[in-house]
Amino acid sequence: MGVMTSWADRFRLRQYVKASLWIVPMIGLALGALLAEAALAADSAEWPPSGWHYSATTASGVLTAIVGAMVALLGFVVTIGVLVVQQATGTLSPRYMRLWYRDRLQKAVLATFTGTFAFAFSLLRTVETASVPDLGVTLAGAAVAVSLVLLLVYLNRFTHSLRPVAIAELVARMGETVFTDGAAAIRGAAPQGDGAVPSGGSVLRIRTVRGGAIQAFHVPGLIAEAARHECVFVVTRLIGDFVPPGTVVVEARGGTSRPDPERVNSLIALGSERTIEQDPAFALRVLVDIAIRALSPAVNDPTTAVQVINYIEWFLHTVGSTRLPGRYVLADRGGQARLVLPGRDWDNYLELAVCEIRDYGGSSVQICRRLRAMLDGLLDALPASQHAAVHTQMRLLREAVEREFTDPARRAIAAQADPQGIGGRCPSATADRNASGPSLRTSRRAYRGRLAGWRRRSHSPRYGRA
Repeated sequence: MGVMTSWADRFRLRQYVKASLWIVPMIGLALGALLAEAALAADSAEWPPSGWHYSATTASGVLTAIVGAMVALLGFVVTIGVLVVQQATGTLSPRYMRLWYRDRLQKAVLATFTGTFAFAFSLLRTVETASVPDLGVTLAGAAVAVSLVLLLVYLNRFTHSLRPVAIAELVARMGETVFTDGAAAIRGAAPQGDGAVPSGGSVLRIRTVRGGAIQAFHVPGLIAEAARHECVFVVTRLIGDFVPPGTVVVEARGGTSRPDPERVNSLIALGSERTIEQDPAFALRVLVDIAIRALSPAVNDPTTAVQVINYIEWFLHTVGSTRLPGRYVLADRGGQARLVLPGRDWDNYLELAVCEIRDYGGSSVQICRRLRAMLDGLLDALPASQHAAVHTQMRLLREAVEREFTDPARRAIAAQADPQGIGGRCPSATADRNASGPSLRTSRRAYRGRLAGWRRRSHSPRYGRA
């Protein structure tokens, strides 16, 4: 195979372009220089109108100011980018940076600045006493106006979008889109069935040549390759798994000929880290990272974690409403099984969403109450087939509350469901489901009784009060 010709190479190239912050600005730089030449050609055709003519001194001063301003604005945007990196790695999640690099507005701003710089600089070298690029100077002024508008939009965007709750909404939407599109693509790719996969016969284990995180599979290509050899490809690893060199990623079962391992490997994209293209669980991973970072002793911000849980619940409602068999058998156009893909089931998604937040936030009343409300909401909204995993997580949450809160009154309060963590109204269904603990009224009565006892002791002569 030639260099950069396989599907995996093209996929990695697309990932690099999406995450790159210099390619689009360089395109803007080249376009700026080309537009300057076009403006000079238009000036030679005795255009624009006479009212748009400038003196050589005025044109030179304007273009010089534009060149300097664009360089300064580029430095300003780069400074903002550095601050974003610092905040993301310090208070959010380093995984979020992979998504932030793809922001199109930021690339558009950088491209506009570099394009305006190249345009003004290209015109500046042509300014002479007898030859002034009048149209070019006018267009350069218009480009500055566009640059300023984009800069204001950019500042407004990142001033509001750097809040953890805004980032949580963005990541949840991306994950939901990838999950919905991916589920639809698998359902529509080919007929499915579980009984046509051969269990015996010859097995060819195809190993990776290079290591890395599995970022994507070229599903149509794998199906076509398996059909060509009349075999079944069984993928052994999930998208998002990190595989060292030599790991078996595909087993070719049966067949009339031997598949080329290099060709099969070219249909599997590996990279340095996970990406979201075919991995909606990566979005959930980012949300959980932000939540547990907020729960760390260095930050100690459970309210931010509660806001992130809001969007985790949103994502889980989408996932839980979809049938997730955990194993997908895809067939070719003739209906013959050709590709078996492992997938995450509902238990995997729910455990990823709840496990670490429960462990790191188990000592917070606010987190325990919000997690209980989330699990109650899942029981109310999702079909009965998904309830077993939810009940398991509720039991683990209840055990965590019992371990962390030895005082019965505080334990009863922490065991209640509250959509706001603290301060919201507990759903009426919570008391019915919480058969293992006291009711809300009993917990409040116990708490008031202990508070009254503390007040009596604090005013007794034994404690120095008359």
